[in-house]
Amino acid sequence: MIKRWLQRALVGVVAAFVLVYGGDWAIYKLRGAPTANVTVSRFLTVPLKGNKIEYDYEGTAQVSCSVSLFPQAGQNPCWYLRSHPNQTTSL
Repeated sequence: MIKRWLQRALVGVVAAFVLVYGGDWAIYKLRGAPTANVTVSRFLTVPLKGNKIEYDYEGTAQVSCSVSLFPQAGQNPCWYLRSHPNQTTSL
């Protein structure tokens, strides 16, 4: 009985995700694949001796993003970049 309930719950969660992602993709395409630009700060992380890390500021950059709920066309959604304005790159 519990196994059947868990299977139904899993199928429901997967179906809900597919519907929401599919709807997001359809709206994104119907709107003409809208994009925007967000200003982010870029940092380079350099490992040092003694398990220390040095952060080097590389400046700001305009990053293209998709106006959608999920990543579309290889771009992060704009809401995500606005809430995470600092990007780090490891050396």
